[in-house]
Amino acid sequence: MTEHRIFSMPFAKVYPLYLQKAERKNRTKDEVDQIICWLTGYSQAELQQQIKQQHDFATFFAQAPAIHPNCALIKGVVCGVRVEEVADPLMQKIRYLDKLIDELAKGKALAKILRQ
Repeated sequence: MTEHRIFSMPFAKVYPLYLQKAERKNRTKDEVDQIICWLTGYSQAELQQQIKQQHDFATFFAQAPAIHPNCALIKGVVCGVRVEEVADPLMQKIRYLDKLIDELAKGKALAKILRQ
């Protein structure tokens, strides 16, 4: 089976799209960064370094310090696919991130997005 093309796509190429989606709904870059850092365990400085180094999604998630244990609480549909049913672990992490950004853009409170 061939690898999905998003795995080799630079995270830095998609990051501005996450920002645009959030900012169109009057959310901030800080909120987007907080969500990404919560999910991956990166610090703000480490996140900026990952963006600067143009790592692909596979490397971005492989180097993540610690995927948050509460990510299993992320449920719902992204692009017609239930995130909790995605079989590939890397694709599931990408879908988790997509779902969190969607929730931010829909106006959900940050505490609820971060499953606190």
